Amino acid sequence: MDMDVQQLDSGVSPERLRHEQEQAHFNELYLLAPTGYFVVAFDGRILQANVAGARLIGVPRGAVGGHRFRDFVRRNWREEFDAFFESAINSRAPRRKQLEMTCADHGAPGPVLLASADGSGQACRIVVEPGDGKLAALERSEERFRRIVHCADEGIWEIDALGFITFVNPKMAALLGCEIEDLLEQPLVRFMDEEGRTRFEAHDVRRQHARGERVELKFLRCDGAELWTSAATTPIFDVAGNYLGTLALVTDITRSRASAERIWHQANFDELTGLPNRHMFRDRLAQEMRKADRGATFVALLFIDLDHFKEVNDRLGHAAGDTLLAEAARRVKACVRATDTLARLGGDEFTVILAGLERVGSVDRIAQAVVDALARPFDVLGESAGISASVGIALYPADARELPELISHADQAMYASKNAGRNRFSYFTQDLQEAALARQVIAADLREAIADQQFELLYQPIVSLRTGAVHKAEALLRWRHPTRGLLAPAEFIPFAESSGMIVEIGDWVFREAARQVRRWQRSIGPDFQVSVNKSPVQFRRDGGQYQGWLDYLRELQLPPQSLVVEISEGALQGGADALLGRLAQYRMLGLQVALDHFGTGYASLAYLKRYDIDFVKIDPSLAQTLDGEGGELALYEAIVAMAHKLGLKVVAEGVETAAQRALLVDAGCDYAQGYIFGHPMTAGELEALALRQAP
Repeated sequence: MDMDVQQLDSGVSPERLRHEQEQAHFNELYLLAPTGYFVVAFDGRILQANVAGARLIGVPRGAVGGHRFRDFVRRNWREEFDAFFESAINSRAPRRKQLEMTCADHGAPGPVLLASADGSGQACRIVVEPGDGKLAALERSEERFRRIVHCADEGIWEIDALGFITFVNPKMAALLGCEIEDLLEQPLVRFMDEEGRTRFEAHDVRRQHARGERVELKFLRCDGAELWTSAATTPIFDVAGNYLGTLALVTDITRSRASAERIWHQANFDELTGLPNRHMFRDRLAQEMRKADRGATFVALLFIDLDHFKEVNDRLGHAAGDTLLAEAARRVKACVRATDTLARLGGDEFTVILAGLERVGSVDRIAQAVVDALARPFDVLGESAGISASVGIALYPADARELPELISHADQAMYASKNAGRNRFSYFTQDLQEAALARQVIAADLREAIADQQFELLYQPIVSLRTGAVHKAEALLRWRHPTRGLLAPAEFIPFAESSGMIVEIGDWVFREAARQVRRWQRSIGPDFQVSVNKSPVQFRRDGGQYQGWLDYLRELQLPPQSLVVEISEGALQGGADALLGRLAQYRMLGLQVALDHFGTGYASLAYLKRYDIDFVKIDPSLAQTLDGEGGELALYEAIVAMAHKLGLKVVAEGVETAAQRALLVDAGCDYAQGYIFGHPMTAGELEALALRQAP
């Protein structure tokens, strides 16, 4: 496709295209030439002038169109100029003429040499050089500046020894969004903000002994936008070694730097609250610890955990939870000094670094302010939500000399606040440290117990109150410790939960109970069931085990309903959405579910239908008060009646006397469990008992 067709296809007229090409040619070759350069129309009007030409005649570049070139020629030379111009306007051959002009930059008339080129009948180019004839001709000037501009894929600036701009190329002017003449003879730092000036002075590219280097400099564009540049600077010296200035080749790195800053911000700050994250927190804490060593002060680390946040998050949804976290961050920030560091470690955990302290009393005041601020109700998306805060405090260097140890001690103090009732702050003590060491020992022993198969199951019978036969059994975990003997769950389950090993232990219990119930279905009866307990922590953490359990039941050729999963009533505190999802997974497996310790206050009968429960196990504390006269029997009767209407079976726990058993029979209870029927026993003992009592 030829050029004319391309022009027609693009919709650009030939006249406009030639004008754009002429303008580009002018900018490329002549704008910054040290000699005056003019484009003059056939009637003598100046169409264009470069920087040196505008300065020569004393007219701003933008206003040269209102002047005739002839008006700047001395009167007694105008006839000769007219002859020169008439010849030049109609000829493409170069023409030269020496005459005198009134030059504004000289302040007095002076001889000049006019050189013309490319006369077209409509306009011609005129170059004005001092008339001594010693400067380079037009061709040499063009070649010199062509080389300069050909380097102009990047911006170029030059400053003198005092930091004033002596040269910028069009690319640099475009980067700054300014006209070239607005930049020349201005201090370079005029186009920088305070940060840019600081970086400029730090690199001090004007040093006489400076060597060429690449530096990052920040400018402010004329429209106020930031411009980040990477500048390869080269100092300029004369033959005597005197510093004349600096030349810089400049690349725009604004986008890449903004991208790098975003990546850095994402790596160091929490997206939700804008606070420093765990990585930045550790870095700040290390810095403050070093400062404390130099200044003989101390650092207080506050570890903040929001109480009951999970319940709010589950009840109102994650969007509401995020809103609450952001508001909690603002409240805590209002309690600390501007020089302190507030960070979010993740979830509902925050930390505050109080640095440069001299008195512990100020720590008490700030910690109490944080507790009070977080105890106030939150308005979350139109809903009222109440939480509180458990705060732990550790001091550097009094409580720890190393960073991990300081964080650990503050964390331990936070748990002390939770155990003491929450909504308070606690300082780290040596007792807490000893308890933490004890937990570490037990955690190590638990890992060894899993590897060496030190766990075993005992079983407590569950009998039918109608027939007296043993229909079910509850699997009870025990740990046969090599030095401490047989340990009950209360002595190790909390440590297993806090360490996460409860998931692996729970998986072992499920599989061991499955193997045992298969044997009992052959010896006692095909409908025999075994129930296994699951803690709230296990509920939250064992989400990936279901398929493995189902595969194992198929391998044993065991009906899934042979196993009953017992969850405590306290698990309902973990939130409806999470619990419903987990129970739905159990039901898809075919497992049955029992709600343990019912009646202690967390759940109501309305929950039973919603959570798709199969069995209700009434807490032992209610059975122990049965006497036939108090309100407990009426409560039992109400629970049984409502459960039966919902299609649920009822198991009474903690039955110890024949009188209690008789009352439960009268109340219509289905099953019972307690010492009157049997203590926890081995699998062989339970099998023998079940066979003796078989109807």
